[in-house]
Amino acid sequence: MLILQTVDELKNWVQETKRAGHTIGLVPTMGFLHEGHLSLVEKAKAENNKVVMSIFVNPAQFGPSEDFDRYPRDLERDRKLAKEAGTDAVFVPSVEEMYPRESQIKITAGAQANVLCGAKRPGHFDGVLKVVTKLFHLTEADLAYFGQKDAQQLAIIESLVADFNFPMTIRRGETIREEDGLAKSSRNVYLSETERNEAAHLKKALEMGKNLVLQGREPIESMTAYLSEQTSGKIDYIELLDYPTLTTDIQSDAILALAVQFEKARLIDNIIFNSKEN
Repeated sequence: MLILQTVDELKNWVQETKRAGHTIGLVPTMGFLHEGHLSLVEKAKAENNKVVMSIFVNPAQFGPSEDFDRYPRDLERDRKLAKEAGTDAVFVPSVEEMYPRESQIKITAGAQANVLCGAKRPGHFDGVLKVVTKLFHLTEADLAYFGQKDAQQLAIIESLVADFNFPMTIRRGETIREEDGLAKSSRNVYLSETERNEAAHLKKALEMGKNLVLQGREPIESMTAYLSEQTSGKIDYIELLDYPTLTTDIQSDAILALAVQFEKARLIDNIIFNSKEN
């Protein structure tokens, strides 16, 4: 497995790979890998000749009071896991390498960024679009893989690719969960033992809410009561929206999403389902 630290090294690898007639699958990450990331590598390996993973904690998507400096990092462990998963190349640039100068051009997320996490994190998805645009161009990937746990991010990136005719396709990866239903996340390490046990109720609340929606009932009040009783976390939001438009006009597929703030970790989760199913 190759470790690529500079843009030039990555571009040279891409040129050699394309010259050999190979397709490229991209798995963008911020590191501290878990089974969710590795499941995307597995999917990418099945659909491409070569797989490149990026490991880059992107400062552009963190607000002034957010946890950029505290975000968990373990590059040696990440390299080992990426290699074991069969990744062909890992791109691990510095901040200076990715952003050598102040950007003069900005890409701004649209209305999809005004709900869910985006409502309280202004500029966050602009930062996401900035880094993925660079990664898409640098890797010339045929397919790029993103997890459904970050469903708002996934919907916005799909819009970017469609609206600007990127010559690539986005692949969705299912949310990977612990045995008790908690979605895998790099931030789970910040949970206390008590909070970790409580966090399993997030998935249970979502399932309860889905059942209420399918019965034609409003789910948010019941979900709020359940989470308030079962966890010590502060509910940031619970929302039911159309997917992937993220509007309140639900046509078919719906997303039921929530965010709960524990003492040192803010957890998000969601389920996407056909709201018309019997």
